[in-house]
Amino acid sequence: MDPLKYLAGYPQDLQARVRALIAEDRLAPMLAKKYAQPHAVRSDGQLYDYVQGLKEQYLRRSVPLGKVVYDSTLQVMKHALGTHTTVSRVQGSRLKASREIRIATVFRDAPADFLKMITVHELAHLKEADHNKAFYQLCTHMEPDYHQLEFDLRLYLTLKERDVDS
Repeated sequence: MDPLKYLAGYPQDLQARVRALIAEDRLAPMLAKKYAQPHAVRSDGQLYDYVQGLKEQYLRRSVPLGKVVYDSTLQVMKHALGTHTTVSRVQGSRLKASREIRIATVFRDAPADFLKMITVHELAHLKEADHNKAFYQLCTHMEPDYHQLEFDLRLYLTLKERDVDS
C-alpha cells in the first residue's frame, strides 16, 4: 500500500477511496474537470499585483508587503508550498522590516483556485502566525471553500508526485 503523504492526517477510509480513484485512473480527470480554469499570473510582478489585490480586499490594515515572488527553491515535497517571512534590516539608526511572501513555482501552472488558496493561506499569516482556529477562520473569510481547496490541492500534489515518480 503506497503511502499518501499529502493525506497522512486524513482517515484511512478516505485514503482508501483516494487510492481506488488513482487505481481506476479517475482522480486526474475528476480534478481536471473540477479545476479547469487556469490563471494568467505568470511573472513575479503579476503575482505581486494578484496578492496585493487580495490583501487590499481582505486585509487592508495589515502590514505592507515588500516582496511577492514565485520561488523555485521551495520544495513541495517538504511541505513548503509557500512561505511568509519578515526581513529586518538596519538603515542608519532605524530598523526596517519588510514582509515577503514566496510561493512555490508549482503554482505557476496550477489551476487558478489552487493559486488563490495558497495565497489566502500566506496572507492569513500576516495576522495569525499559527495554524489555529482564528487562522482558519480568516482563511475561510477570504475563501469560503478554503478547506475543500486545501484537500483537493493535496490530491493534485499526490498526482503530481506520482507523475514525477513514474
